[in-house]
Amino acid sequence: MKTISSVVEQYIKKKPFLQSALGQGIINLTSLSRIVKPEIENELGKDIRNGAIVMALKRLSDDLEFRATHKIIKVLKNIGEITVRSSLTDYTFLTSNTILMQQAKLLEAVNTNQDVFYTSSRGVNEINIVISNILDDTVEELFSSEKCTQKANNLSSITVKLPAENVSVPGIYYFIFQRLAWEGIVLYEVISTTNEFTILVDDSQVDVAFKTIKDLKLL
Repeated sequence: MKTISSVVEQYIKKKPFLQSALGQGIINLTSLSRIVKPEIENELGKDIRNGAIVMALKRLSDDLEFRATHKIIKVLKNIGEITVRSSLTDYTFLTSNTILMQQAKLLEAVNTNQDVFYTSSRGVNEINIVISNILDDTVEELFSSEKCTQKANNLSSITVKLPAENVSVPGIYYFIFQRLAWEGIVLYEVISTTNEFTILVDDSQVDVAFKTIKDLKLL
């Protein structure tokens, strides 16, 4: 049997930004209840008082706040080193039978200069390479016979070291990327390993992105 609380919870779960805002207590519950009332009434097939919806929202927001405070925020407070690199170029190539051989040659060039930033990821149909722009000519020469579908210049990377418990707490990446989205940060790439992740942003947005991530430790 459907209840007001269960229907309200399902409604909120379908709207991640609203769910997070509730958990932070920054939404007027009375105003929100008026907005969601028609949909809740339609789902239950009967008229519902605003007060009943407000109570359901209040219970849900308290629960969301508890979970965020005692799990996600605890992990975020222990964020480790944050490293910023600038003057990067992002290449996207279609996969081919020869591209890995060219990538091996590129790694040889990277290994001769320890100051060069390099990272790569492979999807089903694409290979992505992010590299310091001083090696742009090298990349374009080695991969001249490959199909480049996108190239972006003037980018910066932010690499964040996460505590080991990040793999056992759901919502860590959502919480971080939500904050970046709220600040209007456009992510060109997201590359992660078990205990760290790297985002690639435009040079013009790197200062805001860095501050947004750094401020998570103060929650």
